[in-house]
Amino acid sequence: MTEGLEAILADPAGAVIGLDFDGTLAPIVPDPEAARIHPAGPGVLARLGDLVGSLVIVTGRPAGTAVEYGSLAGVPGLVVLGHYGLERWEAGRLTAPPAHPGLARVRAELPRIVAGFDGVRIEDKDRAVAVHTRRAAHPQAALDALRGPVAELAAGTGLAVEPGKFVLELRPPGTDKGVALGAFLRERSARSVLFAGDDLGDLAAFAAVRASGLPGVTVFSGSAELSVEADIVVDGPTGVVELLGSIADALSVSRSA
Repeated sequence: MTEGLEAILADPAGAVIGLDFDGTLAPIVPDPEAARIHPAGPGVLARLGDLVGSLVIVTGRPAGTAVEYGSLAGVPGLVVLGHYGLERWEAGRLTAPPAHPGLARVRAELPRIVAGFDGVRIEDKDRAVAVHTRRAAHPQAALDALRGPVAELAAGTGLAVEPGKFVLELRPPGTDKGVALGAFLRERSARSVLFAGDDLGDLAAFAAVRASGLPGVTVFSGSAELSVEADIVVDGPTGVVELLGSIADALSVSRSA
């Protein structure tokens, strides 16, 4: 058992459990709008919400979408930080700053940039816009070809590009999952932390766990090439849910002892 897990089990009131959504709680699917949480996820999270100090989801999705796709509205004490921390959902209330003005130009010009790539689709996330190549005949080749034009558009509109698994997302600069998680740890006066993620964008949150100086544990549920960055590697959302369930089981036993 890692030091971070030991600290969470010994002092659950001081623990923050942080989670990505896609690829961590919900399987990756060709159509992002079809993504739904692992069937056992809502129940496990509801148990944890009653057992630990804080439960937070940090996602690139709009916060409300993660709540809907995850059936999470009833999870006790849950906070969802959407758009890499720009949005916050808590106790049924959503707060967010105004949308970045550069997104209007992105919506106007991006269709022309991707027009020659069959199977490439645009996802409008309201406060960000993503280009997905997963459905292209050659997803990696399409992604590589689009990096330059998408980066040029981002630079001209004051946006940042967040790369992921066959996706390039244009979003407002200045925040990432590490910034969002670090601020949340300070807000909650955390004494220990776990963060689970599966993609490049989650590495900033892993770094925030290490930089916090707290007993921490990072959990990776994605592709093997990034697994060296984590303390624990599990098999996709099923593995994440099983790990969270085992933590809930141990805390329940400890509480009843």
